[in-house]
Amino acid sequence: MAVCRAVLLALLLLAAAAGHAYDIVDDTGRVQRFDAPPARIVSLLPSLTETVCALGACDRLVGRDRYSNWPDAVRGLPEVGGGLDPSIEAVVALRPDVVLAATSSRASVRLRALGLKVLALEPHTRAGLGRVTHVLAELLRLPRVDADALLARIDAGVAAAAASLPPRARGQSVYYEITPTPHAAGRGSFIDELMQALGMVNIVPAALGPFPKINPELVVRADPDLIIVSQQGAAELARRPGWARLRALRLGHVCEFSAAQRDILVRPGPRMPEAARLMADCAAHRIAPEKEAGGA
Repeated sequence: MAVCRAVLLALLLLAAAAGHAYDIVDDTGRVQRFDAPPARIVSLLPSLTETVCALGACDRLVGRDRYSNWPDAVRGLPEVGGGLDPSIEAVVALRPDVVLAATSSRASVRLRALGLKVLALEPHTRAGLGRVTHVLAELLRLPRVDADALLARIDAGVAAAAASLPPRARGQSVYYEITPTPHAAGRGSFIDELMQALGMVNIVPAALGPFPKINPELVVRADPDLIIVSQQGAAELARRPGWARLRALRLGHVCEFSAAQRDILVRPGPRMPEAARLMADCAAHRIAPEKEAGGA
């Protein structure tokens, strides 16, 4: 399989060398011209790293940010630091044909000034994931059908996770904490979209945006049925003013996810079906059994 992929890439490079230059437009509207499909890619955002690999182009990655840790094949790549503030020298030393970065990355201007091609791509929603996946497939000169097939698998996986959720667990109000600051997953985020797909109701008002820093009193007033949080942040929930009285804490309706699970949950990429399954399993085990026992 690796040999076939290498042969295909060589053929693509030869075809491009014959004068078939092409333009790629990133999420900032910047147009970047390529004379050949990139064979050396540095990725500075985990969701982009994962999507490149899911498209079958992991072998073109030559460097990664410190948080890109899936699939296992990328762990052995040179690490260039954080995605927002990588080591510029380390990136340049890898001689990339293109650098994939978040739109919020502070490194893009400096990298471009040094003559590197940079594409700023950052999905925040399922629609955004679709757009970015198609841009990456175009960049890699892969057939559009490859991107369509990947997105179809993601949608099917999310739908299957939703179908697995017991009816009694649907319609529950949920508080999803991203960081203990606290920052929450709000309306319009891909996490909120997964909650909606699972029949859950986000307690964060739409007016606050997709990933707002919230007043903890908002959660006290909403008194959610279920709280989703990292294991690191779970221990201090009851110590927040008024939170010990929350229904979710009193009944044990708290899903604590490990660091590895959190990586899956907060990255809008090919592992979104796994994120949906984690959330569905959590709701089924934390809420549904009690409701079933109460209805018996």
